Amino acid sequence: MKKITLIVFLIISSLGFSQNLVINGDFQTGVAAPEWYNNAANVVDLGGGNFVNQAEVTATGTAFSVNLSQAVTLEAGKTYEFSFVAFTDATTGSRSMVSGVGEAGDNFEAYTDNPALTPTPQTFTYQYTINYSQPAASRVLFDMGAELGFVFIDDVSLVEIVDLCNDGILNNGETEIDCGGPNCSACPSPPTVAAPTPPNRPAADVVSIYSDAYAAISPINLDAGWCGSGAVTATTAGGNAILAYNNQACQGINFETDLQDVTGFTNIHVDLFIQAGTDLVGKVFNMKIVPTVGAETAFNVDINALSPAPVPGTWYSYDATITLSGPTTNIKEFGVTSNLNNVVWYDNLYLHKNTVLSNNDFNKTTFSAYPNPTQNSWTVKGANAKIESINVFDILGKVVLKLSPNTSEARIDGSTLKAGIYFAQIKTLSGIDSVKLIKQ
Repeated sequence: MKKITLIVFLIISSLGFSQNLVINGDFQTGVAAPEWYNNAANVVDLGGGNFVNQAEVTATGTAFSVNLSQAVTLEAGKTYEFSFVAFTDATTGSRSMVSGVGEAGDNFEAYTDNPALTPTPQTFTYQYTINYSQPAASRVLFDMGAELGFVFIDDVSLVEIVDLCNDGILNNGETEIDCGGPNCSACPSPPTVAAPTPPNRPAADVVSIYSDAYAAISPINLDAGWCGSGAVTATTAGGNAILAYNNQACQGINFETDLQDVTGFTNIHVDLFIQAGTDLVGKVFNMKIVPTVGAETAFNVDINALSPAPVPGTWYSYDATITLSGPTTNIKEFGVTSNLNNVVWYDNLYLHKNTVLSNNDFNKTTFSAYPNPTQNSWTVKGANAKIESINVFDILGKVVLKLSPNTSEARIDGSTLKAGIYFAQIKTLSGIDSVKLIKQ
């Protein structure tokens, strides 16, 4: 960069800049061609090898009647910083021009500004997010024909602005990828203990969207693409599978191959863990059920208005009565929207009829699995309870094994499974139990 008497820099620590897309932006080749084109392309030496582009307007017309351009390739949706040095001469005194980026053809859509020039060189910097129709055939442009006098242009640059806090790379002083350090938000602190154990409820009175405690919908798809936001992130806490709300506009759990009937269901339940230190003002955790046809039913939760108030850093059990405003049959999907990105985790997401089994109705058998961990198989056994069925789930909620042993002891062959954590859902005449399995 050559000598400039006035430089204005905006430094944003969490942002980075890619390579300059403008070629010969300092005009030090001494010529404009082949990169620069149109009738204002005219490189001159102001002395001592200080090359700039000079244009003199001797008769006014439209702004684009005197133009300097260079072709660049841009991408829709990305943000670019456009910067240049410009000034006029002492005789002209002051004048303006049009500068910016836009299409090189078609409708010539463009983003432009009108810098005011004086005889003192100034750096002008603008940022543009591209959304016109032909970004691949773009150009940087300077339109100078609307006013008389000289225009000098130098040090032209156009760079993509990269959000270093969301680029998937450990950089920018981050302590983990895209979090921590002096520039980016704090890294997530997920729960280390499991969510509270739900009450014993009749199987027919629960539609379990995501919970180890009740019979699961099978299969579920955590990459449903609801509103195009991508997959729901599954993790574990205290040995139980839980879900994370990670930097997304919304999440969707799809089960359209196992459509649900929620007619007569009166309550919705979810256990939430909000990261310690989180300000709850204005925070929401909104849910909805989505039928195959007809209106959705939304359940909007204002976190700050809950009573008792949630305590960040601990699990909070939300259970509320609901009114189903849309269809209650052929439910295919459950959606979540929240502004608690990266600081909320959830489990035990289900609808129920607010009924609980008494001890006379439900005598739950505790099962054990051994050896656990194992490299090959587990033996599952309970006290005097015949096992009707066993479904083994991975942490994404996908059924990976199914058995119907009809014995009090069963062998689960895990030799074909990858190493990791699994959950065996065991059904007996007395109810449903679950056991965590570890495959080495």
